[in-house]
Amino acid sequence: MSIIQSTIEDIKKLKWSGFHQALELQLSNTAYLKMSFEERLTHLVNNELTQRRNRKIKHLLSRSKLKYKQAFIEDIEYRVSRNLDKSIILTLISNEWIERSQNIIISGATGTGKTWLGCALANNAIVNGYSVLYIRLSRLFSEIKLVRADGSYLSYLKKLQKYNVLILDDFGSGAMKASDAAELLEVLEDRSYTGSTIITSQIPVVAWYEYLNQPVIADAILDRLIHTSYRIELKGESMRKLKSNITIKNLKKGENAMN
Repeated sequence: MSIIQSTIEDIKKLKWSGFHQALELQLSNTAYLKMSFEERLTHLVNNELTQRRNRKIKHLLSRSKLKYKQAFIEDIEYRVSRNLDKSIILTLISNEWIERSQNIIISGATGTGKTWLGCALANNAIVNGYSVLYIRLSRLFSEIKLVRADGSYLSYLKKLQKYNVLILDDFGSGAMKASDAAELLEVLEDRSYTGSTIITSQIPVVAWYEYLNQPVIADAILDRLIHTSYRIELKGESMRKLKSNITIKNLKKGENAMN
């Protein structure tokens, strides 16, 4: 076995697939012989780093359970009627809010794009290496009941705490029990100053205190969220309705063109 073949086998053992692929390319393409040693080494290392980054992003995206995995910052619509300030989004895409363990509250009526926007911000975080978990509040409370019953409650809280970003979807979509409000407080308390939370809500923040209907718990929840959050209040027509109307119009145009 030649020295290079032995080296390739060692690279395979190290599982440097990106490095290995780049090396095979260099060996099969004489154009690389014109490059300096430093340039060829840089090419090998960069290819390995790119593959590792892509694998990490794929893994983080899979674990995130995002409702909208194809929601991207570049596709956000900033029409005036939505009441969406582009400067806030430009601030958020730097991900400093995650480094500072700050939160985001996105409120608005059904269909205004709250969850989609939350997922777009989460996708941006994932691409930059942050871990994310999406869960609807009703699902969260159901899971907490199960883990309390089987004795794994503390482990479950620790798991939630480890995520850089936790998306709690559909706050205010139904009546909240006092016990559920207390569970929500526990989750938020564990993440205070250690992680960021995105909450989407059908009711405005000013109505949260009355909605929770538990003065002490409401004070604690608001204290942990409001003072460290960016607040986005979406308005306007349902985005689903608007997109549906656009699709119908396009179909009619197509039919007219065929006639």
